[in-house]
Amino acid sequence: MALSRMTAALGPAQAAVDATLADWRGNGKVDKLWAGDAALWSGTDEAKWLGWLTIVENQKAHVAELEGIAEDIKKSGFEDALLMGMGGSSLCPEVLELTFGRAAGFPKMHVLDSTVPAQVRAFRAAIDPTSTVCIVSSKSGGTTEPNVFRQYFQAELQKALGDTPAGSRFIAVTDPGTKMERVARENGFRHIGYGDPTIGGRFSALSHFGMVPAAVMGLDVGAFLASAGEMVAACGPGTDPRDNPGVHLGVILGTLAAEFNRDKVTIVASPGIGDLGAWLEQLIAESTGKTGLGLVPVDSEHLGAPAVYGADRVFAYIRLDSEPSAEQDAVIEALGRAGHPVIEIHLADKREIAQQFYCWEIATAVVGSILGINAFNQPDVEASKIKTRELSEEYAKTGVAPAETPIAEGHGLKLFTDPRNAEALGAPGGDVATILKAHLDRIRIGDYFALTGYVQMDAANGALLQSIRHAVRDSKKVATTLGYGPRFLHSTGQLHKGGPNTGVFIQITSDDAEDLAIPGETYTFGLLKQFQAMGDFAVLAERDRRALRVHLGADVPAGLKTLHGLIAAALD
Repeated sequence: MALSRMTAALGPAQAAVDATLADWRGNGKVDKLWAGDAALWSGTDEAKWLGWLTIVENQKAHVAELEGIAEDIKKSGFEDALLMGMGGSSLCPEVLELTFGRAAGFPKMHVLDSTVPAQVRAFRAAIDPTSTVCIVSSKSGGTTEPNVFRQYFQAELQKALGDTPAGSRFIAVTDPGTKMERVARENGFRHIGYGDPTIGGRFSALSHFGMVPAAVMGLDVGAFLASAGEMVAACGPGTDPRDNPGVHLGVILGTLAAEFNRDKVTIVASPGIGDLGAWLEQLIAESTGKTGLGLVPVDSEHLGAPAVYGADRVFAYIRLDSEPSAEQDAVIEALGRAGHPVIEIHLADKREIAQQFYCWEIATAVVGSILGINAFNQPDVEASKIKTRELSEEYAKTGVAPAETPIAEGHGLKLFTDPRNAEALGAPGGDVATILKAHLDRIRIGDYFALTGYVQMDAANGALLQSIRHAVRDSKKVATTLGYGPRFLHSTGQLHKGGPNTGVFIQITSDDAEDLAIPGETYTFGLLKQFQAMGDFAVLAERDRRALRVHLGADVPAGLKTLHGLIAAALD
């Protein structure tokens, strides 16, 4: 079986990378990583979160279990599979579905990770509840989104199934002893897959959080894990850091960030494995973005000419050699000629994506060591969750959502921000166009622009949001990112609040053309989405981030077109 191979053109940074590799070799740091030496990072609790190092070997004992799940699903003739999760429990299954598609005889996989009512409704319309198996996935078992998804879809399936218990159409993936395990047992779930409590969510792709959905969609789990095993062996203890793919990659990324301020990692993946960037985005951002440090992953960017990129970029090109893109090849070559550091990782076929999960996990741990941070916690994600929970609990008591006053209103849009930002933007008194321009004028070289939309993920909205981010990139020559709420809260949300204060944010919210009730809850999906956006924004304000919220009406495409026009004018 082939092993993915890596090349790197680093220019003046090569000598510094070589010195860091020599330090890792001379001080036995590869072995320290495998030994769980917390001093390699921040010296706190890192050792308790390293179960991902040995998960591929440990999963060998569970291949028969996973194959049994696959056989059950195939025999049952399900047409659809609906996975409900967030962050680490949903991004790997999404990558697998978009990379490998539907296997013959197995259901089509759908991955839901949005509380936007229109998005939930679209997933409901996409499935036949009488022939759907649902996977509800949460490590802690208490994450709000998977639980409310389960409540809604279990009720929908029960309506369609009549006397057949809907729980028999559900699979739970969770850590042992969680609330979700208890709910699964009480409701007679079809299967329960257990995670490893020593593995954090974003490092869990090769555990049951990735492999149970893989089995349900008909992927050959044994072969997939065997491919990952090739990378495990290459990255194992006793290896020379120069020959260790994960360590070498991590040393490059960490050294470029720490010594050359090249902390914007632009991920370019061949179209056949294009969604890998979404998983990498969470892994990198949530692991490194803390204590004022961190790498900024840039995913789903339409590549531009070298002139639109600043000296803070590094390009990681994950090339599927069996299905290359001539356009990507040409742009990457031009970027290298222009002096930008370029890392190329070559995959012979799609199955080697399993190796990339493991390689990048090792690399991310190495970056954390170079930056001197705990790569395995996510303190600022919890901060947003707390704010959201407080808003939800207050609503349960009063039945009234918090009132907010815009700093400007016009063109069908409302603008909101905290008092400090309002003063900096010339509010009150400024109109919508003037305030938007003032906000964009705060972007400086070395910053990044983050567009976060609590709107439905569909082609029309996506095209408009992408157009906005690229207009900002081309005008300001800075990195830009696009995240959909609330899924980005479990991904780049940590970086936004805990990483370097170099982000300039526009958060987009909207009214809902039609809301959706959540069985058993006092709040609706629309209110939950609103509380999540408010909690996110409140923490950004607490962390002194440059943030502005743009609220659209119920016609989201029309509102985005208006916003696009105003931003284009502001940049002109």
